[in-house]
This record gives sequence, structure tokens and C-alpha cells, in this order.
Amino acid sequence: MKSAGAGSLGLRAKLFRGLADPSRLGVIETLREGPLPVSEVVTRTGLSQPNVSMHLACLAECGLVQWQRRGKFVDYRIADRRVLRLLDQAEDLLLGVGPLIEGCPRYRRTAAAHPVRPVPGTRSKR
Repeated sequence: MKSAGAGSLGLRAKLFRGLADPSRLGVIETLREGPLPVSEVVTRTGLSQPNVSMHLACLAECGLVQWQRRGKFVDYRIADRRVLRLLDQAEDLLLGVGPLIEGCPRYRRTAAAHPVRPVPGTRSKR
């Protein structure tokens, strides 16, 4: 097993934080079968074009996807097949621990589903 220094752990945490966004994960999954233009990613994910473009730009900046101009279109593809292997391994792991993660009270689904409540005796800032 490789030892992990604090910098390495932080970098791994940042990678997983980037993959934790459901929309971004959906964009990656859409590119699984090969290169696609933004319009096709929009169609397949149901996300808006600006949203897809933002996620693709983020993924490209991080080196997880690459793009190539094709006339007036830009095709995006997975930059490294290890990204897909990582997602496949996560899926395999979830076969065993998925129900536990689903029920885990420490992993909140969304901020809207679990709003932050003010501490009694304090005033909210508005």
C-alpha cells in the first residue's frame, strides 16, 4: 500500500469533491461511450447548455476530459480511461455498501433537503 502524505490526501479529496457533483458525474458518464459535441451531452443529460459547458470546462481544466475542434463544433472525450475504471470500481463498491451510504445521516443529499437551522438564542444575519 502506498503511503499518503497530507498533500496527497488533500489532492485525492479534491478529485473526489470534483466527482461528487451529480451533474458533472452525469456528464462524465455520458462521455463513456466516446467523444460527443456539447449539444449531444445536453440532449443526453437533460442539463442546460450553459450548465454542460461549465461542467465540461471544469473537467477539462482538471485534465479529466479533453476537447478537439471539428469545424464549428467541439467534441469532448474522457482524457484518461482510468477515470472510467475509478467510476466502475465505485459502482462495484456500492453493490456492497450502497444501502449503508444511502442511509448514512452524515452524508446529506442536498443543502436544500437539510437546511441549516439557527442556533436557539442567536439572531440570523440578514
